[in-house]
Amino acid sequence: MGLSAVVNGLRGHKAVIAKLGFDAHWRGVIIIANALRDAGMEVVYLGHASAEDIAAAVVQEDAILLGLSTLSGNHLGECPSVMEQLRSAGADDVVVVLGGTVPAADVPVLEADGVAAVFPTGSSVPELLARIEELVVQQDAARRKAG
Repeated sequence: MGLSAVVNGLRGHKAVIAKLGFDAHWRGVIIIANALRDAGMEVVYLGHASAEDIAAAVVQEDAILLGLSTLSGNHLGECPSVMEQLRSAGADDVVVVLGGTVPAADVPVLEADGVAAVFPTGSSVPELLARIEELVVQQDAARRKAG
């Protein structure tokens, strides 16, 4: 699927993108934030942020997508805090995706807590965008139906 096919499903939606904890690696998350923007999403990049600040930004921005990035191995400590803050803030309908260094054995744990997709280091940008588009379109339809 080319980028032009993905743009239609992402255009007009908002994403909040953040780094978990104090991970110093930023290049990958900036590439993805720019790719989402180029695909038509409005992107709010928080950089390093606490779980509370991430959830507050998702609510304030009325985002449909939350993209989290980690390369430092802290995802099993940080993601549950973010998911709990989202639930507490009433933002449990946001699509949460995680990218970075995540061992395959950790993916089911993250998914059980509500992470919709995990993209390991080296994931292709077109495939990542296609999966995010699928998730966003599904969630948008669910939000519209719930009205």
